[in-house]
Amino acid sequence: MENIFFEITNMKEVSQIIDHAEQHCKEHGSRLTLKRKQVLSGLLQSEKALSAYELVDYCKTVFGENIPAMSVYRILKFLQDEHLVHKLNLANKYVACSHITCDHAHEVAQFLICGQCQRVKEINIGKSMVNQLKHSVEEVGFRLLSPQLEMNCVCKSCISSAA
Repeated sequence: MENIFFEITNMKEVSQIIDHAEQHCKEHGSRLTLKRKQVLSGLLQSEKALSAYELVDYCKTVFGENIPAMSVYRILKFLQDEHLVHKLNLANKYVACSHITCDHAHEVAQFLICGQCQRVKEINIGKSMVNQLKHSVEEVGFRLLSPQLEMNCVCKSCISSAA
């Protein structure tokens, strides 16, 4: 398996994010089970978006857990419904929300995806820009189903490596 994980030097930070996510779930009447924590941990520790099958491999390698792919998909759906992860539709992969520990509302999430190394960065755009986009879409006879954009980019590291 290709090494898709980076080493977290501050495991305390990951633990704090998981604790915050667990509290978030409790406040919404749901539970962040051990397996859900393990899947979320994999996304938090990855620099790249991960597929369900990559998360199956992660859980097996890191935790010695054999979680079936269908279970990982259900876990990802739960995490997505709790606004803890985002699904990148074009790649059919998932990333941890960069705002898990925030207690305030954010703008609409957009994703910059490096076409060379596959790193993902979440940014936000204002609702006025989304409304403008929605209006443009409707003008040509379409209806916007999701304002999420996934943009092909090249990250600074890859630009520097090419220079």
